Parts: sequence; C-alpha cells; structure tokens
Amino acid sequence: MSNLTLALAILGGLVLAAVVAYNTVTSRRNAPRQPDAAGGELFDDDHSPSSPDGVEPMLRVDPHQMPPGQERHEPLFDPDLPAPGASPLPTAERRGGLDPLIDVIAPVSLDGLASGDAAIAAMPPTRRAGSKPVAIEGLNEHTGQWEPPVAGQRYSAFQVGVQLANRTGALNEIEYSEFVVKAQAFADAVNGALEFPEMLDEVARARELDQFASAHDAQLGFVLRALHAAWSPGYVQQNAARLGFVAGIIPGRMVLPTSEVGLPPILGLSFDTQAALADDPAQSAIRELSLSLDVPQVDRAEQPFRRMREAAATLAREMDGVVTDSDGQLLREETMDVIGADLEQLYDTLESRDLAAGSPLARRLFS
Repeated sequence: MSNLTLALAILGGLVLAAVVAYNTVTSRRNAPRQPDAAGGELFDDDHSPSSPDGVEPMLRVDPHQMPPGQERHEPLFDPDLPAPGASPLPTAERRGGLDPLIDVIAPVSLDGLASGDAAIAAMPPTRRAGSKPVAIEGLNEHTGQWEPPVAGQRYSAFQVGVQLANRTGALNEIEYSEFVVKAQAFADAVNGALEFPEMLDEVARARELDQFASAHDAQLGFVLRALHAAWSPGYVQQNAARLGFVAGIIPGRMVLPTSEVGLPPILGLSFDTQAALADDPAQSAIRELSLSLDVPQVDRAEQPFRRMREAAATLAREMDGVVTDSDGQLLREETMDVIGADLEQLYDTLESRDLAAGSPLARRLFS
C-alpha cells in the first residue's frame, strides 16, 4: 500500500468519525429534554397520571360545546384556550342553590307534608331544560332551610328552578316550555300546586343577564414555546410539579388546585394529548404548552393572574422557553400589567352585580 493510499484511508476514517460525532451531538441536542432522575415522578408504575396524594382533580372534558345558533359573544381577552378546567364535585358543604338572581323559580305549595323519598321518586329523569340546569329544592320541616330532597326528611314546600343563562346562551321560550312540563310533572307527583312566573318576562330577564355575562366573561391564555430543544412530557410535568401543578384525568392536562377540595382549579396547563399517550413518552417532542385561567371560576383572593404570570415566567426560565399569546407574539411585562389592570376592573364589576369571581353564582353562570 502506497503512502498516498494510506493517507487517504486515514483521512477517510477521520471524516467518517467526525460525521458520526456530529450526528450524535446533533441528535442529543435535538432530543426532547428529559426529567431529572432524582425529580419527583407524576406517573405511577402503570404510567397513569395521578396527583401526589393519589387523588385526581375532576375536570370537565369540554364545558364550552355550544348548540348551533346559541353561541355567545366573544369573551374578553384571549378566547383561544384549551378547555378550561374544572367542574367542582358536590361536597358536604352545600354550595349555591336556587337564587332569583340567575334562576327562574316556581314555588310548589303543599296541603301538608311530603317525604323526601316521594320527592326523589318524582324527580325528572334528566334535570335539564335544553342546555339549562333544572333544580328542585324542598323546605325542610326541621331545619327551615331549602335543600335538595333527602330521603328520610319531610318538606312543607318545594320550589323548582331553571337557570336563566350559562355559556350556551340565554334561556329561550322552548327551554322555558320544557321546564314547565318537567316542573308540572313533579308538582303533580307530590300533590302540590305550582305557580309559574310569566314566560316573556323571564326570557327577557335571561337575555339581559346573558348580555352582561357575555361582556364580562374572561378566559386568559398564555402559550409557552420552546426556544431550542423540545420537551418530553415527563420534563414538562416535573417542572410544573415544582410549582404545585398536579396531573388531571385528561392526558396532557395538569391543574393548580385550590386549597379547598371540590372547587375549580386556579390554573390549567395543557400540552399535546398525543404526546402524553405515546407508547414511549420519553421520545415525544413537545414544543409548546398552554397556561389557562377561567377568571369567573376562581376567587379573586387566590390572586390567580399574579400566580399565572409567575408560573409562566418560571417555566420559561427553567425550561428555556418564551411566553407568547396564541398568535406567537411575545407577552412583555407592560402588556401583562395592562391585562392585570383590566382584570381588577372586571372583578369590581362582577362584585357590583353580586356575581363575584369564584362565588357559587358566578361558577354556575359562567359554566
């Protein structure tokens, strides 16, 4: 072998080694970032998401599905959000109840007393009139309080109500008529006399309430985008967990829970569901995630917007990302300050209508 041939062979080997090394470095650089081995895991051995105490917050899959023709006006701020989270489960403490501010209420008078068992048996099979919730309450003989009928209790009167508005729109004539049919069937079953408010007056009241709610329905969304390397689901979850987020029951969704069980979460964090469900999540590449705040659902005292800003800034810093709106525009501090000021005015307006953010009535109206 000549010296020239040997030199070319050595040169070729060096070039091949350089190409392999370059490809290895590039592959590692572009691979999704993985969680620290010592960091807390948010998955059990069977890879099912769970919160640290083993209890998952309950979430609505999509509370904003609306029938054609009943869409509300665009909410304030950013409407392009993942489904906001979280429908509260009933707890031992009663929350809400029928209220003339947001409900049509039809009283049912009785000649004597009716049992809770009879009232439960007379309940309509579906407690909705169209898209509006229907509720029945009884006046407890012993406590003197209105409550959903309970077996073993006795009631001196009942009232049947239907919600005037929610995020599907205002109560209309067809829904009111369906409410009348269901309420009358219940009253007949408990031998009660029912008195209905005037339909046209209630429908007009529903439209006015819906107009107010539509103009003051705020749902905020930030998008966190990766600057360089993508993220794996485990990497996202580990960093979010350090800020108090826990896994929800929907793959690719985490929530920042309140201190009180059963209430909607303070914030939602969402990323690609397919990445979360991949056979090998460690190889799934996530380049953006969303932070969301459903303003009317969360108590002002929780300071949700401040916590949203802090969470977005911390995640961007720790995960090498930037915070943008849904159109990819960077959200600067000045913009955040303006949004915060607008929110304070919104909180004041809701409170002036006895619909303070996070209150039982606000959570019902804005759902």
